[in-house]
Amino acid sequence: MKKRGGSPQPAPPPRPATADGGIGSESLLHASQHTMAVNEFKFINERPVDDISLNFFYKPHTITLLAVSIFGVMYFAFVRDQSDIQENIWAGMVCVIFFFLIISVLAFPNGPFTRPHPVVWRMLFGLSVLYLMLLQFLMFQDYKSIMGIFYWFDPKLRDFHIDMEKQYAANCSDMSFERIWSHVDVFAWGHFLGWAFKAVLIRHMGILWAISVMWEITEITFAHLLPNFAECWWDALILDVLVCNGFGIWCGLKICKLLEMREYKWASIRDISSTTGKLKRAVLQFTPESWAPVRWLDPKCTYMRFFAVSQLVLLWQLTELNTFFLKHIFEMPPSHPVVIGRLVFVGLFTAPSVRQYYIYVTDTRCKRLGTQCWVYIAILVSEAILCIKNGKELFERTQVKNIVVWLIIQAVLSVLFVYGCMLWHRYVEEDDSRDGSPVKQVNRAFKDSAIVSGDSKGIKGGSSSAKSSPHSTPTKKVRSQQQGSSIPLGTAGKSVREHVE
Repeated sequence: MKKRGGSPQPAPPPRPATADGGIGSESLLHASQHTMAVNEFKFINERPVDDISLNFFYKPHTITLLAVSIFGVMYFAFVRDQSDIQENIWAGMVCVIFFFLIISVLAFPNGPFTRPHPVVWRMLFGLSVLYLMLLQFLMFQDYKSIMGIFYWFDPKLRDFHIDMEKQYAANCSDMSFERIWSHVDVFAWGHFLGWAFKAVLIRHMGILWAISVMWEITEITFAHLLPNFAECWWDALILDVLVCNGFGIWCGLKICKLLEMREYKWASIRDISSTTGKLKRAVLQFTPESWAPVRWLDPKCTYMRFFAVSQLVLLWQLTELNTFFLKHIFEMPPSHPVVIGRLVFVGLFTAPSVRQYYIYVTDTRCKRLGTQCWVYIAILVSEAILCIKNGKELFERTQVKNIVVWLIIQAVLSVLFVYGCMLWHRYVEEDDSRDGSPVKQVNRAFKDSAIVSGDSKGIKGGSSSAKSSPHSTPTKKVRSQQQGSSIPLGTAGKSVREHVE
């Protein structure tokens, strides 16, 4: 073809032939990276169940569930007494929660956990969404209306008020074993169990001690607003930091170490002949499917990962502060069911949130934050806004200088603690193969084969090192020689995918 009044137009150069039928290598690489990122997010947000013992409990029963739910609601709607308006309101709220949880089972993701059953974690995610919606509703109510709701649930709260005149840090010089022992009450045991639970979730001694020390600084800073934060030096240093926090951290990490030393091989309950064995297998369904060491920090980690871990420390301070400010502003005793229930549910929300945050921070192939973690952060911020909005009289007494100094100290200490942990991993544990980077490099041929097949779960037929045989019961075994090949928690699946170095 010739141009008008010009020379012939040169033909475009031929496109290089490729193995995929003409698509360039850059396009293939971009598509492969996108596929792996999508698969990584699916793994932390919608983890599949690997070992299915009883198929009945993992098959969809949507029509049956719909029929049972509707007929159940119809029965109670027609047979119950409707003379009490308060009971009617309560019954309607329970019905709304019930159907929302049913929808959660059908529509919400599994999250990063599958034991004892994905339904449990879907319902837990549904409860977290409901709690977030409740916080959004309360955010647009005044203080009197919110307290009216609490009085409707529990009229006894009308008679409870925070005693602002009570002395807490009195006679600190009177230090004796009897007085120290008198402070070891049910709340001290709860303090210890709480830190053991935190250790199981975070599994990093440096980060845990950073949170512990920084929380004591937080208590000192806000003692002029919350009187129960005022403590004697021996109460804060000995009972809190060393005994409750320190012993709780040690016990929690010891539990993690014992779980890491197990070799997880799960047998189907149908393959077990004895009744005792079947019962044992049913109980073990409520234990972790597998367990692997984690590594929040890497000697060569990027600054984004460094600040993400520092952010975790600061978010944990906000979680603890919300607990005490909510209880103080809305005047509830520490043993009230609302306070205890919130602690339990927030603790349960934290478990999948920490796992999703860990994978998002440590695995470069994961480009999106998990949904449970997203909702949990939204809950933290909403609780803080609710406290600030309804605690105007309390925050009017705020010593701004103390808060500014506290913010600076929190930011500096979080960075210093995390940097110290990174130096520890770099110089002290440099030769420890057990602490290899969670983001392991996979073989190029393995990666290409996974990309071409559209699957990033690994080589076909490959199995995890944590579960080499599905036909044996869990056994304990010290894996000192296997730690180098153990799959850390933040990688693309400790029990689904196999990493080839």
